[in-house]
Amino acid sequence: MSYTVIIPARFASSRLPGKPLLDIAGKPMIQHVWERAVDSDASRVVIATEDQRVFDVCQGFGAEVIMTLATHESGTDRLQEVVTKLQLSDEEIVVNVQGDEPLIPKAAIAQVAENLAAKPSAGIATLGEAINDIEVIFNPNAVKAVADRQGYALYFSRAPMPWCRDDWAGEELSLPDNAPFLRHIGIYAYRVGFLHEFVRWPMGVLESFEKLEQLRAMENGVRIHIATACVDIPGGVDTEADLQNVRKILAASS
Repeated sequence: MSYTVIIPARFASSRLPGKPLLDIAGKPMIQHVWERAVDSDASRVVIATEDQRVFDVCQGFGAEVIMTLATHESGTDRLQEVVTKLQLSDEEIVVNVQGDEPLIPKAAIAQVAENLAAKPSAGIATLGEAINDIEVIFNPNAVKAVADRQGYALYFSRAPMPWCRDDWAGEELSLPDNAPFLRHIGIYAYRVGFLHEFVRWPMGVLESFEKLEQLRAMENGVRIHIATACVDIPGGVDTEADLQNVRKILAASS
């Protein structure tokens, strides 16, 4: 099947300024992400940035890169600008791979694109993984999801869900057996037509509280399919500690 990978790469970062260009094993972080995307089944891989420094570096290692506006309020807005510039048709599928995921497995990129192609009633496909740690359940930085029997999302939240009323009635909290705890992994496949619709919608009420863009889509009736990832997906680089951890992993594998 045919799909395009778009990698947003913002230079500005409050915790790690210049994040896309930080060195990991002798290459800028964004190059690691791009190489993994190129190694997937994608027919095209495009980096989107608002910064000339990132643009120049990406061109230097051979990537197709597009300069975007610096005023976008969300990553989805940036994607819509890119698909417009690329003149992609409404039915084409694009996969959003974050520019701070230097360990993203190529199999996950292909999986999310194939899932959307197989689900004509869905506007978005994404991935999740089982949660086996009680601390993750109660961590608001870990987004939880619940889905129906066909894998379509019912809700996403930073709060623990489903809430295990009987098991969590006392002071001792533990993971009950067989509870369907699912952590959302932030890789998305979209149909281009959906992106054009999304940018016309105002921020949703639920989105404004949870700070989760996918809730805007759900509030407007868009179905989201969420599948369990076919491979383990390492975390991205959000902090200095994350950066050092990824450096160690890639140094050990080189």
